[in-house]
Amino acid sequence: MSGAFEGASQAPRMSSFMAPTIGPNASIGNSLTTLRGRSRQAIRNNPLAKGGQETFTANMVGKGITPRFNFPDQPELKKEVQELWLDSVPEMDFDGNADFYGMQSIVANALFSDGEGLAIFRPRSTYADLAVPLQVQLLEADHLDAAYSTTLPNGNKIRMGIEYNRIGQRAAYWLHKDHPGEYFMNDSSGERTRVPAKDVCHIFDPTRPGQQRGLPSMSSTLTKLHEIDQCVDAELVRRKTTAMFGGFITQIDGYDSSDPNPLGLSQGTDNGVDVVGLEPGTFPVLLPGQTVNFSTPHDVSGSYIAWMKQELMNLARGWGITYDQLTGDLTEVNYSSIRAGLLEFRRALTMKQNKTLIFQFCRPVINRWLNTTVLSSRVTIADYLKKRRRYYRGISWQPDPWMWIDPYKDILAEILEIRGGLKNFTQSLADRSQDIESFFAERGEEHGLIDGLKMIFDTDPRNTTAKGIFQLNTEGSDEN
Repeated sequence: MSGAFEGASQAPRMSSFMAPTIGPNASIGNSLTTLRGRSRQAIRNNPLAKGGQETFTANMVGKGITPRFNFPDQPELKKEVQELWLDSVPEMDFDGNADFYGMQSIVANALFSDGEGLAIFRPRSTYADLAVPLQVQLLEADHLDAAYSTTLPNGNKIRMGIEYNRIGQRAAYWLHKDHPGEYFMNDSSGERTRVPAKDVCHIFDPTRPGQQRGLPSMSSTLTKLHEIDQCVDAELVRRKTTAMFGGFITQIDGYDSSDPNPLGLSQGTDNGVDVVGLEPGTFPVLLPGQTVNFSTPHDVSGSYIAWMKQELMNLARGWGITYDQLTGDLTEVNYSSIRAGLLEFRRALTMKQNKTLIFQFCRPVINRWLNTTVLSSRVTIADYLKKRRRYYRGISWQPDPWMWIDPYKDILAEILEIRGGLKNFTQSLADRSQDIESFFAERGEEHGLIDGLKMIFDTDPRNTTAKGIFQLNTEGSDEN
């Protein structure tokens, strides 16, 4: 029965294929710290890893994933809340290093390099000079010790720094007060603080049911990346070394080694071996019987380039980006192939946006922000705390729109979708991270200003025919 599947065979050709059936957390616990350290080291020193992280973050976040408040029956309240949010965006970071959308980029960087990140809610005094008395502090995952596991007197269990209650839900996080890898730690080094789970955003990408911690994006490719790096270094050294040798002189029998300069052009070295320097246009005179064999190092360029390209493709696939994004190589790319690659890449990234960055970071932050806004009386929502909290939390998050290679064709296709009833203005504007009420309010102000100045543009559909031919409206006015 076990022979029904070749993949489960114990035949000699499969005997070296070790595959322990360990749980999702047992496989992480002893490896996470090392994987995270090697991933960061690769990003610090390897341009491929650094470029991969930048590509991941740039496409994951861009200018920012923005919220759209959905209060269709309360436009004035929506406008008030939206303006208050815009005031809070530059104040959200507890450390003051970025605005809220910059914090999204930092979290995305951590997802790639560390596999996870932490965000702590920091309520502030109502007297603080803040639009809303709430800030968020970002911490590296090192604060959450993967080696800390125990059972508490109340029966709660701590696994990899996370405390779980009796029914298995997260109750708290035990965090180091200081980063364990810093040199300027104070006397509290090694101490842990219990932070309730409701005050922590633990952002990571679970790939197995029950997984408790995240893995760096490069986990499955670190060995390959390290060996590719060594191979590239070896090839650089080989080329440099072989380029330094012009040729080798074969000495005749009976050569007088006491002659300090038998060729007249030799250059002495520290180890006593004479080296003849080669210069353009020179013809060194050799002794009778001496010959020169020029260096002809073996060139592996043909196979090396093909092999390297295949390995870089493997890296790009493992990191979830395309080969041309990783390398910048567009030599064999055409419109159809790059579009097909981008469609697959963007579909995968949209999935990660929604299940990690939006669900685990953006959503909890704005829910907490709404609670604080109402409780601190920054805005009045009479029924928020009673029975319509879910209604007000029905927020749509709009990622930064992606631009296509040929936007003209895509815009024409979108116009046809709208005219055919397959798409509406709200969806079209949402795809561009725009709010329909704000957009048309601005258009109305713009049209009022244009009409007041009696200006006409052929980009205004009110002044063009169905065929797009420009017409002047001259009725009752000589000025037009």
